[in-house]
Amino acid sequence: MTGLLTDLYQLTMAAGYFEAGKSGEIATFELFFRHLPRYRNFVLSAGLEQAVEYLTNLRFTDSEIHYLKSLPQFKRAAPEFFDFLRNLHFTGDLFSIPEGTPIFAGEPILTIRAPLIEAQIAETFLLATVGFQSLIATKAARMVEVAGGRAVVDFGTRRAHSPEAGVLAGRAAYIGGCSGTSNTETGFRYGIPVFGTAAHSWIQAFPTEHEAYQRLQKMLGDATVYLIDTYNTIEGAKLAASLGRPLWGVRLDSGNLVELSREVRKILDNAGLHDVKIMATSDLNEYKILEYAAAGVPIDVFGVGTDLATSTDSPNIGVVYKLVELNGRGTAKFSEDKHTLPGAKQVFRFAGHDTIACSWECLGCGPGEPEARALLRPVLVGGKLVDPLPKIDAARQYAAESIKRLPTATRSLFDTDQQYRVEHSPALMTLYEKVQDENGLLRHRHAD
Repeated sequence: MTGLLTDLYQLTMAAGYFEAGKSGEIATFELFFRHLPRYRNFVLSAGLEQAVEYLTNLRFTDSEIHYLKSLPQFKRAAPEFFDFLRNLHFTGDLFSIPEGTPIFAGEPILTIRAPLIEAQIAETFLLATVGFQSLIATKAARMVEVAGGRAVVDFGTRRAHSPEAGVLAGRAAYIGGCSGTSNTETGFRYGIPVFGTAAHSWIQAFPTEHEAYQRLQKMLGDATVYLIDTYNTIEGAKLAASLGRPLWGVRLDSGNLVELSREVRKILDNAGLHDVKIMATSDLNEYKILEYAAAGVPIDVFGVGTDLATSTDSPNIGVVYKLVELNGRGTAKFSEDKHTLPGAKQVFRFAGHDTIACSWECLGCGPGEPEARALLRPVLVGGKLVDPLPKIDAARQYAAESIKRLPTATRSLFDTDQQYRVEHSPALMTLYEKVQDENGLLRHRHAD
């Protein structure tokens, strides 16, 4: 994994740390978001697998180092710094909340403890992969939540912000509960089910719709899905019914999907094709899916593109990556609206609320205490994987079970002011005040 997949300032800081003799200092950084994204009551964590791949394969090649030497920002960097980069690899520790965990503002998703330069360089990639995939997994979970048991499939690669974003969006959507993806690369890499039909161009490429259907059926057999609205949806459905089996389903991509799906279902049922599925596409999102599900339409599968792959209504998560400890000393920001809490932390999940605590605390461990789960778990120690990561199907199942345990209001599309309770332990707040005092802030405040 190329070391250049980072912002320039990570590397200029690395050069500065090296020059200052700080490359061996042990830093702890935490990745989290300060506020829930717009219209969201929770975020579903995703992207851990790519974070691990990045950290365990982080390297600088000779050509990359040659490029850095050519930049004016490194004009004063010592030759030894480039030798340092040539030999650099991740030797630190990674703690993470498992993929598929619902998380809330202020809770560390990842914790990195490593030599300062290693931890600093990793910031950009970790923010990008965890932030993006968590965004898409959350969007998918919302759609699956309201689909009423109907399948939701990712069709968004063509509208994603890059081909690679489409691949990872398909992966994240599957963790969020989607049944599969249209992206064959996603299917190949991650073993995710793939779905596809045919475009309008297929129908238009043949002299008649009848021939186009026959050719498709001959090629796909039991996997055949006809796109029936190129010319006339009802006539397309009648043609599909007349050709009979083998046939998996038909797809509706335009028009009044409520009325059309009911008419198409009657046509298929009258032909004895009761098990043939109806798939709907056409600019879907969770609100439209909820509307269709509430109306009881006979749609079996929703194929969602743009809104899923780009999370259109809430297209970013303000993830940050902050230094919280250096050589065992707690560090924090105290700036207004952007303050951070010092020290490595643990997140304890109780029934109905979370508590963010110091990493050394053990909440829910004592007799008579409410039961709690510690969410952050060791993933890499000394740069080595502690245990194999869960398979993606296990992450998907874990996500589904975890979402079900959330309060109903937290899972709602509309009650966006229903904040899940997140507390801070007294020990963590004591540490915060101690670090403030060490920086003279409490003394200054009292003097005022």
